[in-house]
Amino acid sequence: MSPVLGSESNPLRVAIVGSGPSGFYAAEALLGAALSVEVDMLERLPVPYGLVRYGVAPDHAKLKAVTKVFAEIAKHPRFRLFGNVALGRDVTPAELGERYHAVIVATGAVSDRKLGIEGEQLPGVYAASDFVGWYNGHPDYADMRFDLSSEVAVIIGQGNVAIDVCRILAKPVQELRRTDIAEHAIEALAQSRVREIHLIGRRGPVQARFTPKELRELGSLPGWQPVVDGEAFEPNKASRAELADPANANSLKNMEILRCFFARPLSPDRKLALRFLLAPRALHGAGRLQRITFDVQRLVGDPFTQQSEPDGYAVELEAGLLFRSVGYRSTAIAGLPFDARRGVLPNCQGRIVSESGQALVGWYATGWVKRGPTGVIGTNRLDSVETVERLLEDLPTLDRPGKSGRPSLIALLEQRLRRAVGFEGWLRIEALEHQRGAQRNKVAEKLTCITEMLLASTTVPGTASF
Repeated sequence: MSPVLGSESNPLRVAIVGSGPSGFYAAEALLGAALSVEVDMLERLPVPYGLVRYGVAPDHAKLKAVTKVFAEIAKHPRFRLFGNVALGRDVTPAELGERYHAVIVATGAVSDRKLGIEGEQLPGVYAASDFVGWYNGHPDYADMRFDLSSEVAVIIGQGNVAIDVCRILAKPVQELRRTDIAEHAIEALAQSRVREIHLIGRRGPVQARFTPKELRELGSLPGWQPVVDGEAFEPNKASRAELADPANANSLKNMEILRCFFARPLSPDRKLALRFLLAPRALHGAGRLQRITFDVQRLVGDPFTQQSEPDGYAVELEAGLLFRSVGYRSTAIAGLPFDARRGVLPNCQGRIVSESGQALVGWYATGWVKRGPTGVIGTNRLDSVETVERLLEDLPTLDRPGKSGRPSLIALLEQRLRRAVGFEGWLRIEALEHQRGAQRNKVAEKLTCITEMLLASTTVPGTASF
């Protein structure tokens, strides 16, 4: 009789695809379980941490402190990072499934949602996700160019990413220089001509997804005046019911902050307008964005399920720069089912399921690719714990022969001449980034080129020349 799966002589071998918060929290839950587990984490970039590294705004350094927790997880003797290894590019789902008892997909949501309106292809119209990746030094976006020569910028969205974009556009460059923002972004922002910003959403302030902390920061940007339309404080009956719900404390705090903005005396500062109940209908311009048409909206429906619909009026706004921040979505992985409507891997409590609803034995999802782009960094811990609990419940069905795990993956990568970057290699990259940052009196200067990352991963800090 073969040893029980999860015993020292028959360890549970799990591959986690993605090294962001959900991936690391899944590793933490697995390694803390009362059984013998080997965890291998695959990351397509040579560097870990996903949206903590490339999604958190550079002036919010405290939010990045969670990487210290992840680094401790990575020190576990039964954990190994395989950076520079991508599912679909270097190893197929079938090949990974052959080698591991279970695979947890934690690839996040990297694609942005479109507005789907006329003129969206005009120069001057950008995805907020591209801008965030660009100023955070993500290799996929480092070579992009953003034309910041327009005096009026519009951001479509009512979440924290929209506020991040707004804040980075408005914040004094001298304050950003001390952060780990990419040097190419600093150079471009120093030349920005943006003098007026409109943060616009199709629903009301009660339904906005801003967290109070993020919203409050807009009131302390030097030289900028937050402006709020007084009509925003006349919520309908359903919205008042939402505000009265004790579980909706964030919305109540947001309304208080907006009222404080509204009560401020107008000043000659640059205007930062927070506008609600406007949905973009069309974008216009000859050769580039020049004007935006919005449909005025009204809310209909019951509390917490209200939808916006046109109210029969339209307004126009002249602007040469627009960022859409209306949500992220995951992308399909060849060989795995995909819910194109929701933009996630179809799953039941983390178990990936087929189109017929049948669970795929040994395949799981966690994070944004599981539930969609909702929540904050900490939300992923409970989400990953749920997925790991389902995986552990499935142990009897996962105990299949031939799951050699790590040695077999290493052999496959060597056969394909693919060099994986381990956590020690990442620490060398990180040390070089800190060294480069110190030379510029900033926290760090990220490497934005994959080739440079790979070179740094095998080079003793202080000996490389870039």
